[in-house]
Amino acid sequence: MAHDDDSQALDRAYQPAPGLGVAVSDPVQNPGLPSHRERITDQDPKAEKRADRTVYTLFYLSLAGSIWAVAAYMLFPIEDGSLASIRNNNFFIGLGIALALLSIGIGAIHWSKALMSDKEHIEYRHPTRGKDSTREAAVEAFAEANEESGFGRRVMIRNSLIAAVVASIVPGVALFRGLAPHSTPDNPTAGDPVVLLQHTMWAEGQRLVRDPDGTPIRAADVTLGSAFHVIPEDLASLSHHDGYLEEKAKAIVLMMRLRPEQLIESEERKDWSYDGIVAYSKVCTHVGCPVALYEQQTHHLLCPCHQSQFDVTDHAKVIFGPAARPLPQLPIMVDDEGYLVARSDFTEPVGPSFWERH
Repeated sequence: MAHDDDSQALDRAYQPAPGLGVAVSDPVQNPGLPSHRERITDQDPKAEKRADRTVYTLFYLSLAGSIWAVAAYMLFPIEDGSLASIRNNNFFIGLGIALALLSIGIGAIHWSKALMSDKEHIEYRHPTRGKDSTREAAVEAFAEANEESGFGRRVMIRNSLIAAVVASIVPGVALFRGLAPHSTPDNPTAGDPVVLLQHTMWAEGQRLVRDPDGTPIRAADVTLGSAFHVIPEDLASLSHHDGYLEEKAKAIVLMMRLRPEQLIESEERKDWSYDGIVAYSKVCTHVGCPVALYEQQTHHLLCPCHQSQFDVTDHAKVIFGPAARPLPQLPIMVDDEGYLVARSDFTEPVGPSFWERH
């Protein structure tokens, strides 16, 4: 009832409060709407037909641009990583996407300017729910808009627009394929994410070195409470084209030293640490963020992204947050020269828990 009363009140003429109304001798006159000027397409059926053909031709041109973008992705690959390949790939794919989106925009504007109804009208807006009769009138207005725009009547324009919009999404979907590595005859497992993430560069005898300068670390240099960002020594031999960043993202480690009596170690992991020195993957098991915050007093590792916390004293198990499993531990030992080295690779996949379930 309140909504109906409000709607009825809006229908009544506005009456100013006493003392607010000011009578003037020459009030501003409402000029009204300008006289309607018919377009060429309103007067000439042939011009209307030409505009109709122009609009759906633009939409089909957009469809062709989307198809070309997908074709260019396959015709101009960038597997070799050369600058010329990257330039051609970006140019021809971008050309197709630009043509697709630009044609949709120009076609929609030309449709509205040349073919849709251009009669001026004033529509009053209501701040609250209207009466049932008003809502029924709104439904009728939508039906009239459909008739005036010709969306339901102009089949070629409607179908070409739908095809162009759907096709414009396809290049983006195709480009996602480029985010993953590709298998080759020489390396048939290069495109298998399970194989790629199941093993890292860590191996028996691989020295632990500082990130990023590559300085080897002696066990005697690791003081109580200290934390080192660590990478495999052989990582420095890789270039960016050889997958330096990809290998580093998997093998990055955070190493800390505690008192040996503070560590809670299972029987199978007794020899995974050295004199209180432990090393754990720096990649969070939630969504792969870097676990780089070490609380020296509590011996907790904190992921800054979603606040997962891991207990270094107890196999880096999860004590808070959304992470589903502990951080993988890197087994370490000391070589004949006193440098810290790995006993082996990680015994479980690093990173988010999806790979643990695979």
